[in-house]
Amino acid sequence: MKILVIEDDLNIAELENDFLHMDGYECDIAITGNQGLEMALKNDYALILLDINLPGCDGFTICKEVRKSKDIPIIFVSAKTDDIDKIRGLRLGADDYVTKPFSPPELMARVKAHISRYEKLIAKTPIKKSDVITMRGLKIDKNARRIYVDGKEVSMPVKEFELLLFLAENPNIVFSKERLFDRIWGIDSIGDVSTVTVHIQRIREKIDKNHLNIKHIETVWGAGYRFRL
Repeated sequence: MKILVIEDDLNIAELENDFLHMDGYECDIAITGNQGLEMALKNDYALILLDINLPGCDGFTICKEVRKSKDIPIIFVSAKTDDIDKIRGLRLGADDYVTKPFSPPELMARVKAHISRYEKLIAKTPIKKSDVITMRGLKIDKNARRIYVDGKEVSMPVKEFELLLFLAENPNIVFSKERLFDRIWGIDSIGDVSTVTVHIQRIREKIDKNHLNIKHIETVWGAGYRFRL
């Protein structure tokens, strides 16, 4: 199993490489944004560790481009600590955000957790006609893991898909952000429930038809979110 590290600081890249090897992973290292993007798109990796400030294209650009064709876990590892940078990274499709300086054991724990979860989500199962949810122009093919809006497929990373599917399979039930975080990211996950808000916003941008005032996911102020029948 191979992981791509995109990091221009060789000391940090080698540190990550050493700990990944200790945990049994192979590792490729890219020290520029352009090199990292090319490797990410060309090769198959189990996960990407991605810095933001890079020579050439930055980490945000790399994340955005990778998400157009791949759903593999992406973890930002950056010295940027502002919430706006974290939110931007999550909106672009990243699965996690770790700030420097970081604890190597904690980072490896996150790597293992995201890879394990991703492998479970993409496990192939027989496709059944009953495993398709359709509602107001929205079609969710559960086992093919595809989303269509008015017949046009939209790209949706793993956690966005799982969050939308969970809500759609439990319509008209209000779920708190804490409950959704526990359900989608796991009760033992390291993170912030604000991640739920960011993912809900991204989902809405992809499936809601604002010009027709169609909103599939409603906000219940002070309580959480629900999928409207």
